[in-house]
Amino acid sequence: MGVAGVATPPYRLETERLVVRCWDPADAPLLKDAVDRSRDHLWPWMAWTPAQPEELGVVVERLRRFRSLFDRDEEWIYGIFSRDESRVLGGTGLHQRGGPGSLEIGYWVAADAVRQGIATEVTAVLTRAAFEHAGADRVDVGADARNDASLGVGRKLGFVEEAVLRRRIPGRPGERRGDMVLLTLLREEWEGIAWRDRYAYAAYDAAGGRI
Repeated sequence: MGVAGVATPPYRLETERLVVRCWDPADAPLLKDAVDRSRDHLWPWMAWTPAQPEELGVVVERLRRFRSLFDRDEEWIYGIFSRDESRVLGGTGLHQRGGPGSLEIGYWVAADAVRQGIATEVTAVLTRAAFEHAGADRVDVGADARNDASLGVGRKLGFVEEAVLRRRIPGRPGERRGDMVLLTLLREEWEGIAWRDRYAYAAYDAAGGRI
């Protein structure tokens, strides 16, 4: 059970065209390639975007940390892969930031994979997994108030715009933090939502068993 009163979500989720799974250190070359080809695209929105290509060893250590956080039920950070897992298309995660029973979804998509509905599909599937497997009572999506494309994902899926959290977006040293728009979906809202069964997926645990 996670510290915020939710259960461990699936380690792996499969849709018809995507694999969303816990990172493995062996994925470092694929992640490095995705970030290297997307740095200009990610720079305005993701404070972690490196100014220069990173050494592979740095990426390996980051993925070791992500895997450790996942296994300790502290934070569940996933890679978004093509169906054959030959390319990283982005990253996502379930974060325990909103209090007991709450999970927040974050996401980024590689520059050459935008405008293909990937962020919407991944957010829908993670929302289903959060309610169906992790026992969440509330799912949040937070996005920079200036990022219309990112905000559009939550709005398209029927998340309710709940608040503008001022200077909440992490910034780089010397930069002012940006405002975050918080969008929320409660369990009772999700149970009656029109798209609930539209985004089919298969879920697997840490041992590879279907759940």
